[in-house]
Amino acid sequence: MPKEWNDKTYQEYINYLESLSEQTYKDFQSKLTFTKYEMLGIRIPLLRKIAKQISKSDITSFLICSKNKYYEEIMINGFIISNIDNEAIFDKYFMKHIKLIDDWSLCDSFCNSLKIVKKNKDKYFKICVELAKSEEEFISRVGLITILSHFIEPDNIEEIFNLLNEISTNKYYINMAEAWLVCELYVKFPNLTQKFILKNNLNNFTHNKAISKIRESYRVSKEEKEFLTTLKRK
Repeated sequence: MPKEWNDKTYQEYINYLESLSEQTYKDFQSKLTFTKYEMLGIRIPLLRKIAKQISKSDITSFLICSKNKYYEEIMINGFIISNIDNEAIFDKYFMKHIKLIDDWSLCDSFCNSLKIVKKNKDKYFKICVELAKSEEEFISRVGLITILSHFIEPDNIEEIFNLLNEISTNKYYINMAEAWLVCELYVKFPNLTQKFILKNNLNNFTHNKAISKIRESYRVSKEEKEFLTTLKRK
C-alpha cells in the first residue's frame, strides 16, 4: 500500500478490489443485504486484512480519496476508522462515516470493531445514547449496537432501560437491535432485565422478539425460557 494516497493510487486500489470479486459470494450476500451501494462480493476477513494494511498508511489522504461507490469500500473505511486510536481524529471521521451506513452488516461490523470507545467510556456512552434516539434508522442502530457491544455494564443498566423505553418506532432494524440488546442485558443481568420485560414501553414486535432471542440463547436455563414464554404479548 502507498504511504500517501491520491486519485491515481486510489483507483489502483479500486481495481484491486474489483479483482477480488467473487460472483458466488456476491449472489449469496445480496440475498441478505439491502444497500444502495454496488457490491463486489468480498469476504469480511479479507476486508479486515486490507483495512489493517491501509491503516499503516496515511489514512487521512485515503479517506479524502474515497469515492464510496462500493459496499466493500464503506466496510473497509469503517474498519479503518474503528482502529483509529487518536480521539480527535476518530471523532472527526466517526460521525461522517455513520451517515453512510445503510445496512445492518455495515453497521454491526463497524460497531463491534470500535476500540477507542473503551478509552473514554462516559463520553462515548452518552454519544451512543443520543444516536440511539435518532429517527434515522441506521444512526439509531449504530447507537444501540455500540451500546450492546461495549457498554453493558452495571453503571449503565438503568440508563439503557430508560433509553429502550424512550425509543418509539416501528423501524425494523432499530427494533431488532433493541431486541438483541434486551437479550444481552438478560444474559448478563437476568433479574434486572426480567423486571424490565415485565413492564416496558417496547412495541409488541420488539418485546416478543427480545423474548425469542433470549429463548434461543444457550446461556439461559430451560426454566427461565419457559417462564419468559408466558410473558409474550398477543
